[in-house]
Amino acid sequence: MINNHGIPMTGRRIHRLDGSTYVIPYDARTKQCIFSVGRNYLNSLLLQESEKYENVERFFNHKLIEANLKKGKLKFLKTDTGETVEVSTDLVIGADGAFSGVRKAMMKQPLFDYSQKYIEHGYLELCIPADENGEFQMPANFLHIWPRGEFMMIALPNQDCSWTVTLFMPFTNFKKLDTKEMLIEFFEKYFPDSIPLIGKQKLIEDFFATSPSALVAVKCRPYHVDDKALLIGDAAHAVVPFYGQGMNAGFEDCSILDQLFQKHHDNLADILEEFSRTRWENTFAISDLAMYNYVEMRDLVNRPSYRIRKAMDDFIFWLLPDIWVPLYNSVTFMYIPYSQCIKNRQWQNRMLLYTVVAVGFLVFGSLLAVR
Repeated sequence: MINNHGIPMTGRRIHRLDGSTYVIPYDARTKQCIFSVGRNYLNSLLLQESEKYENVERFFNHKLIEANLKKGKLKFLKTDTGETVEVSTDLVIGADGAFSGVRKAMMKQPLFDYSQKYIEHGYLELCIPADENGEFQMPANFLHIWPRGEFMMIALPNQDCSWTVTLFMPFTNFKKLDTKEMLIEFFEKYFPDSIPLIGKQKLIEDFFATSPSALVAVKCRPYHVDDKALLIGDAAHAVVPFYGQGMNAGFEDCSILDQLFQKHHDNLADILEEFSRTRWENTFAISDLAMYNYVEMRDLVNRPSYRIRKAMDDFIFWLLPDIWVPLYNSVTFMYIPYSQCIKNRQWQNRMLLYTVVAVGFLVFGSLLAVR
């Protein structure tokens, strides 16, 4: 299905200030890729798929306003009519996003740990339209990145040959761009090759049509209340978007739950308890990885040290594929728990450090011997 609806991206295409570009492959050894799928497009496909199941009911314009999770009772406000609807159920699964109403109710439970972190950077979406022939204006099979140290811009291909362009930047920088002249001057300085792609007038209109949005990461535990309620997806572990794993982590929740239902023969108490006990470590890990990847995308990719490390990782991966897997590959292309990916990276860092130190001693010893 993904091959029919997603656009493969084989690597990062880095845009320099002078407009030239170079490519950093995601997987130089086995040529694996990630896929660009529009959120609205995917939501539409999932809704269409749900219509095939007679036991699935869909309700729109319902806002959760009250929840007694221990009793499985919920009250909704019908936003189109103002009526309220009360529901009783055996199991409440809160998959209602980063600002989850179910999680808000769960926070009243004793021993529930919760933290959220807003980063000082916001984001604003722009658009590169298709060209006059309805084709892509840039090479389509890449994640395009304009890394500029403190901030960056990225572009993801869409099915209609347009590009979703996202500018990530500190809110203080956004506030400075309060006139169209300052906006154009800023883009001419930092993203000059993007102006003819977006169109100067469209850039001005799109930029000032909205305000930059905030980025929040959420960590909490446990994810359940008795055998009555459970959090999954962003409601349980919202992450910043820089690793592209937020939705994948939510789908992974569903896969793990499916396995637990089989393991515990539908015993909800055991299923929810094990999910909470075992899942949090990996969701905390991907949250930390996503924060790190923002620094990598906006800054580190421009540094020679990053390219040297990437080349070393790829070479050792080619030489010892069963022992050495680069961090990005392990997170994105393999079924390795997120927490284990971090541990693997820490081990690799130690091995490289030991190697450098050992080589240094050998070289130093050789120089002494020559003297």
